[in-house]
Amino acid sequence: MPEENPYSLIIRRYFEESPEKAARTLEGMQEEEVAEVFKVLPNDLAATTIRHLQTHYAASLLSGTNEDLIKKVVKHLEPDHVGHLFLHLQPESKEQFIQYLTPKQKKNIQDQLSFPEESVGRIMSTRYLSFTAETSVKSATRKIRKLAQSRIPQSYLYVTSKDSKLLGILNMRDMLLADPEKKLEEIMRTELFSLHTFTEVEEAAAELSKRRYFAAPVVDGENHLLGIVRAENLMSEVQEDAIEDMQKIFGSSGHEKAFSSIGFALKNRLPWLHVNLLTAFMAASVVAFFEDIIAKITILAVFLPVVAGQGGNGGAQSLAIVMRGLVMREIPKKKSLQLILKESLVGLIGGVVTGLVTAMIAWIWYGNPYLGLVVGLGMMVTMLAAGMAVAVNAEWGFSSLIGGSIFVAAN
Repeated sequence: MPEENPYSLIIRRYFEESPEKAARTLEGMQEEEVAEVFKVLPNDLAATTIRHLQTHYAASLLSGTNEDLIKKVVKHLEPDHVGHLFLHLQPESKEQFIQYLTPKQKKNIQDQLSFPEESVGRIMSTRYLSFTAETSVKSATRKIRKLAQSRIPQSYLYVTSKDSKLLGILNMRDMLLADPEKKLEEIMRTELFSLHTFTEVEEAAAELSKRRYFAAPVVDGENHLLGIVRAENLMSEVQEDAIEDMQKIFGSSGHEKAFSSIGFALKNRLPWLHVNLLTAFMAASVVAFFEDIIAKITILAVFLPVVAGQGGNGGAQSLAIVMRGLVMREIPKKKSLQLILKESLVGLIGGVVTGLVTAMIAWIWYGNPYLGLVVGLGMMVTMLAAGMAVAVNAEWGFSSLIGGSIFVAAN
């Protein structure tokens, strides 16, 4: 889209009036088209739009050969956001990206990398309002007014000691109603909720959701205030992790997107397809092993798809519940074994009940109690194996084996 395009002004106005809505529109477009749109946007407006894009999508735009876009926006992005984007770039794109960063942005990335993955320290923001306890309300208000045009969040104000230890918190309403001559330590709230830098993102998101806070201070082991984390950032991070988990459950890469290259998609999918193929042949070998028996007692072939189908249905039910637990972060790591035992027990009991029904049908249908016993036991073992396979595979990250595991168990 050339600069002199008559629609350029309309596009700019649209992005200026509603950058969030514009970002959602861009996410539904091809990356080549998005790059053309960014060409007509001023640098600061392009950077604002990048901030509103989903992190993985923004990182994808700034990866690969899109060097012009990196030059255009990177120096206009907040240091915290640059660090977050950097962590989501593909390894081969990070070198290209980092050469356009300012020293401050590079330092921020180094600071973020010093914290463990999936920790609050990785996603916290260092842009917040804080004053020492001795500061007067009048003085703090004056400084806040000077910062009114900045992008620093001004919903909460944090009160610290001279050595930056967190002492209290104030909201803007407290400031407006307070006596201007009073010191902040006299009106601050000392009942604090804070997060340690090493707190896991999932745990932090659950805590903020429980308390209905939209931001929380982040401190180190000695209670020094290091930054803040917003609930929206936590939820976004948890959502992205959940989407990655769902993709991994079905044997795809957590980094694959709808318009990822064909080569990238095949590189991530083919290994698991071959593993699934192996389990399918394992299932076929089980059937082949009993080929002579099936040839003599052909009625077993009638019940084979019944048992296999029921195992698949039981496994699908367990998979739906386990997937929900993973997506909603209802399964802490310490309860993995409990989940496996629970799904195995549900599968066993379900197998006993449906096995008895199947055994009765087989007995009445063919008048052979031994046939009913064999089919019933087969159903019970299949349902148990299906429930166990789903829980183990989904929880331990080998979920692409689920279909094959259930099929092997069924046979």
